[in-house]
Amino acid sequence: MPVNAGHVGYGSVPSGASETCPLLTPEPDSLWRPMTREELEAANGPGWRKVRCYLVLLFWLAWVTILATSVAIIIKSPRPVATPLKWWQKSLFYQLQADKWTEAQTEGPEGMCAMDEQLPYLKSLGIGALILKGVFDVEVFPLNLTAADKNFAPLAWMQHLLSESHKADLKIVLDLCKLDLLAPQGITGNLSATTQRALHFWLENGVAGFVICDTDAAYSEKTLLEWRRVFGEFSSPEEERIVVVKQTSDVLRPLNGSRQVNVTLVDVVMRSILPHSHHPLFAQEVADAVERCLQTRGDDIWPSWTVGGNPSQELKKLLLVLMMTLPGSPAIHYDKDMEKTKDKSKMNRAALQLFSSLSFSKAREEALQYGSFTFLPFNTSSSSNSSLSSPLSPPILAFLRSWGCVHFLVLLNFGFQPQSLDPAWASSLPEAGLFVASTGMDRFVSTSLYSLRLRPYEAIVIKLLEAQNYS
Repeated sequence: MPVNAGHVGYGSVPSGASETCPLLTPEPDSLWRPMTREELEAANGPGWRKVRCYLVLLFWLAWVTILATSVAIIIKSPRPVATPLKWWQKSLFYQLQADKWTEAQTEGPEGMCAMDEQLPYLKSLGIGALILKGVFDVEVFPLNLTAADKNFAPLAWMQHLLSESHKADLKIVLDLCKLDLLAPQGITGNLSATTQRALHFWLENGVAGFVICDTDAAYSEKTLLEWRRVFGEFSSPEEERIVVVKQTSDVLRPLNGSRQVNVTLVDVVMRSILPHSHHPLFAQEVADAVERCLQTRGDDIWPSWTVGGNPSQELKKLLLVLMMTLPGSPAIHYDKDMEKTKDKSKMNRAALQLFSSLSFSKAREEALQYGSFTFLPFNTSSSSNSSLSSPLSPPILAFLRSWGCVHFLVLLNFGFQPQSLDPAWASSLPEAGLFVASTGMDRFVSTSLYSLRLRPYEAIVIKLLEAQNYS
């Protein structure tokens, strides 16, 4: 009996149909037939060719327009231009009394060897030049030395020092401040013959420059022009000799015989951050002096910053951070904590660590070398103790050093209480940053400005992580 007999159901084949018939009926062949040559030629008529040409032309015009616009934006957008720096603009100056070497000489060869070892050690800390003070005191070293004074002992150790400093790649600058360098006849601006011979002698021996005060009689346009003529005989692009002027007042005095300072005659102006004082300055006095300094900086001549005053012990590290982050070249005073000794105490190691961190950051970061400076008005957090907002409480000072998209934030707490940043103030800055240095050298890795709390008498340097323009 047939399987599907009697009715047509599931799997049955309609009557009259073969089992080999396809289950799906194909579409008519005319719908899937490829185009003939005549049809292709008809579709490729003159009208279609013009349309395709216009579309290709429009595509390339749009591409060229986008490319030209991008190039124009890149060219016209503000971007920093690298400023080639002179050697003194890249150097950290270290001020030393000359009697350090004369005392070493009295100790014999061992004392001199110990002092000679300090030179490469100072270079390893990032110091580029030594300013020798007290060299020409009457009891130590007379000014009227010439090449004929070969048997004079201080001359021998000075030539030895110049030779050793050259090996260590350290410049030597001699301090002539408050010395009478002019001719005894009183002719204004004329150097004495003894002074001229001394200048030639020391320049021939490799001295990199001289320091004078803005109160000296030699601080005149005529004298400095004569110095420039002498310097020209010994200078080269790599070994240019410099004139450093110590500023003794809030504003640099005009040159004697001139209404203004000729920036071509003076290379560096050494400015004091603090006023001179016989007693240790209080934190409020230091904060006021620093704030005036930050708001009245002169940009005409390259500055070299020194402390100059008598701060309290707890503010010395804070002022070191300030000097190393201001635009210009720091001029650090001699510090026993920076000497090379076999047994270094914990305090000694912390001071060296702070100095090394700041000097190396300044040497490799363009923002700290010649970046723009922006003073930031600071507000403490409203959540802080009410006593912190008292007018008698020393403020927190802040400024920004910027170069392109790189920004360094420097915070200085002169108060004796911990303080936090006001979130409303901090919101104008990137929230995240990396610690570069702090007075305690105990802050590491990243931080958030919203949660940052400054300790008493603490200074912090933070490298901001977001790229924004604050200059």
